Amino acid sequence: MEEQEEKYGIDIDNAHPKAIELIPEEFFWSCIDELAPFGSDEGDTALAEYRDWRKANPNTPTLECLKWVIESVGEMNFADYNQKIVDKKLIKSQLEDDDFDDQQYIYTLDNSVIATGLAQLVDEGIIEQQNKSIIQLAIDRQKNWAELSEGWEHSKEYIDNLQVLERALNQA
Repeated sequence: MEEQEEKYGIDIDNAHPKAIELIPEEFFWSCIDELAPFGSDEGDTALAEYRDWRKANPNTPTLECLKWVIESVGEMNFADYNQKIVDKKLIKSQLEDDDFDDQQYIYTLDNSVIATGLAQLVDEGIIEQQNKSIIQLAIDRQKNWAELSEGWEHSKEYIDNLQVLERALNQA
């Protein structure tokens, strides 16, 4: 039996039909659009690591992969990734704190969570129910972070993209 060629990167031609149906928007399928879930280095890495994790853990709930992402990328306990992280006052204070690395602990972490969660949709056509609230937290915090990131010229487009992801999350 021939071994199937290993998937790399986001590829609409090899995606699950349900993912294409839920997210036909072109930006989603870009491997170079920094405002797309898999277009950044963080998103591309999350997709590759999800696929490696899934291959090694085919029968494990994917919530375990999200826990691993949060604990390793965010260097935080999974239980602390909750509704409190979305608070605009907290995010604003983090952005104003020179000692807080919002690129790592907000942008990279949330994008890794979003890409990991959506990787299951791309490859399997589903997002397990227990993952949806975690992915929603990441989307919500990214919306607030983009809104509060003063002077970022791409914040509106990024928030629009996040709303597309949110729509797909709710329909998956």
